[in-house]
Amino acid sequence: MTEKYSFLDDYSEGCHEDILAALTRTNLDQNTAYGDDSHTLKARGLIQQAMGRADVPVYFVAGGTLANIIIMSASLRSHEAVIAASTGHIVVRETGAIEATGHKIISVNTTDGKLNPALIESTLASNAHFPHMARPKLVYISNATELGTVYNKQELSELSECCKSNKLILMMDGARLGAALTAPKNDLTLADIASMTDIFWIGGTKAGALFGEAIVIPNPELSDDFAFHIKQRGALLAKGRLLGIQFETLFSNELFFKLTASANTQAQQLSAAFVEAGHTLAATTESNQIFPILPNTLIEKLKEQFDFYVWEPASETHSVVRLVTSWATLPAQVDAFIRVLKSAS
Repeated sequence: MTEKYSFLDDYSEGCHEDILAALTRTNLDQNTAYGDDSHTLKARGLIQQAMGRADVPVYFVAGGTLANIIIMSASLRSHEAVIAASTGHIVVRETGAIEATGHKIISVNTTDGKLNPALIESTLASNAHFPHMARPKLVYISNATELGTVYNKQELSELSECCKSNKLILMMDGARLGAALTAPKNDLTLADIASMTDIFWIGGTKAGALFGEAIVIPNPELSDDFAFHIKQRGALLAKGRLLGIQFETLFSNELFFKLTASANTQAQQLSAAFVEAGHTLAATTESNQIFPILPNTLIEKLKEQFDFYVWEPASETHSVVRLVTSWATLPAQVDAFIRVLKSAS
């Protein structure tokens, strides 16, 4: 245990007790390797059932950066590029992993971390000097975004239509998809996402799993030979059942949605407390990330008892900080943070 309670991220804890129990219970069972085991087959079926699409392939890999690398290297030819928000994870948090596969990222400035048809059309127009420029082919979005904002059904539908009309692949990074789907303002379902995107992934690491993400491929044109790309990138685990068991547990009895909804509830409590104390939010709290603008003196006082990121300076005297609540965030610790906030503000 750390001395301070951490709001740094949503993967500081291990895993939900039901997952740990399932891993322990099945530990000495013998099963088929490389993701052909009974647990992975069950997990795949549960996710397909949640989407209402038994025809959609589902693959499991260990981490999010790995999912992004595999998806883009499998989907793009060497001269094709990715369009992403300038705040996107692949732009600022993956050490050039996508560029290392040989694909250019065209970053687009946005105010809320989200892309829209106007931004896509403008980017296409300014990157059309062929063959002297890489051809934009894949649109990368995150839900929730790096700013914690969430796409609604109309926004995703319009983006989907734009991509279809321009023959672009629409990909959704779902590291925090659970938080997005259980956000107070959300009106999307897994079925909607499966119908509007070409490929997406469901994050388990930030939703109560020890590790693991589920790649879902609604567009059949992208699914051919996908398993070869997983193997070639070193992502095909011999003990693939470790991923299957976790997602089987997460998608049984809606545990995935219950855990991410809990994270959102705690985030709303913190967000309301900041506003009540007279502080401004740099971004509206839509999921489990909170971005208040605080005096630097207050930040130092809060850091005596809690860990969180100082995100960026807002002025000479104030900074934007980021707090993230997780599936395991204790209401008692949220209450403790709010008490310190009120006493120090």
